[in-house]
Amino acid sequence: MTNLKRALLIVLAAGSLAACSNLTGTQQRVLSGSAIGAAGGAVISAVAGGPILLGTAIGAGAGAVAGAVTSH
Repeated sequence: MTNLKRALLIVLAAGSLAACSNLTGTQQRVLSGSAIGAAGGAVISAVAGGPILLGTAIGAGAGAVAGAVTSH
């Protein structure tokens, strides 16, 4: 990996973390739920032999909904 690509990756990662600093509790649950759901959907789809991107998308959607409807 070149130094330029590495620097760009670091800047993007830091920017994405900074963008999450002012989220409400509900927004944080939706974001974390969709991330966890996407990872779970990808794993399940890979194990089952299905299309990984479809499993990721379904998992992210389900995780976002679950995060949105749950409360503290």
